[in-house]
Amino acid sequence: MKIATLLSYAGGFKEAVEEIVGLEKAGLDVVWVPEAYSFDAPTAMGYLAARTETVTIASGILPIYTRTPSVLAMTAAGLDYLSDGRAMLGLGASGPQVIEGFHGLPYTAPVAKTREVIEICRMVWRREKLQHMGDHFTIPLPQDQGTGLGKPLKIINHLVREEIPIAIASLGPKSVETTAEIADAWLPAFYTPEAAEAVWGESLKTGQKLRDPNRAVLDIFAGGAVGIGTGMEPHREKGRAGAALYIGGMGARSKNFYNDIFSKSGYAEEAKLIQDLYLSGKKDAAAAAIPEDYLAKSSLIGEEAFVTDRINALKESGVTTLNVSFIGSDPSERIYQCEQLKNLVEKL
Repeated sequence: MKIATLLSYAGGFKEAVEEIVGLEKAGLDVVWVPEAYSFDAPTAMGYLAARTETVTIASGILPIYTRTPSVLAMTAAGLDYLSDGRAMLGLGASGPQVIEGFHGLPYTAPVAKTREVIEICRMVWRREKLQHMGDHFTIPLPQDQGTGLGKPLKIINHLVREEIPIAIASLGPKSVETTAEIADAWLPAFYTPEAAEAVWGESLKTGQKLRDPNRAVLDIFAGGAVGIGTGMEPHREKGRAGAALYIGGMGARSKNFYNDIFSKSGYAEEAKLIQDLYLSGKKDAAAAAIPEDYLAKSSLIGEEAFVTDRINALKESGVTTLNVSFIGSDPSERIYQCEQLKNLVEKL
């Protein structure tokens, strides 16, 4: 199994990159660079390419609505060149509050648009003259639109790879099915191995039946916070606020993908209670309502034997890459936890 983490630059971007350099030496395999409605991800990814040597640098995630498919392909190809073949293009639909509220774009047809974006990206990387007649993207622009001067073009540069891995952060049944069919990696949320089959099993099986047999097995990223050692269990409590934010407040009451997943994972009553509390302004009470059972199952925090059991459970459920954060008050402690995790993974 590989190890991945999310770049967190709340304490300063350059400081965060220095920590990734240390984590890389400790065994980190993949770093996700977030975007949301913060700094753009590609700028940070280019900087990481210059500062690292072996880690895969993945956008986590770029929304499919905010850049043309051609720009997404060009961005991934440019990063792949700068990093000597270490790019991963992480795509997702984000949500209507961000896409419509921050970008001013309609949040429509996320699954169908994702499929077309991927088709176009792969055409660009194969250096084909770009011609795509889809329901959502038409390239070149038809003669009766614009100036009428558009013509099929191919990317100028010769690329490092004509196949750059594409990861999709998908949650809903149809989007997960599409991910299993066409993507190289899947980035789920609120994943626990005990509930994975009930929540996503049917969608994954349906998509995998349609998958190109020549494409590698889907790389599944899941894990949780890592704190290996005696007396580490209280650190599980740190997951309450973040879980409450997503389950209770990330999206409208009628459309919260994270709440739906949590409910399907065996916490239906808790999901409703957490959302009611959070949306009524009782954020602390919402955090307190996160079940301890979930905090344990969704983390890698505890004695070595407990963490080993959780890693094995994740692996048996289909997870191929541990997507984690590291407990620690400073970079040296977090790097130490990465080393500990790497040692456990190598013993499997």
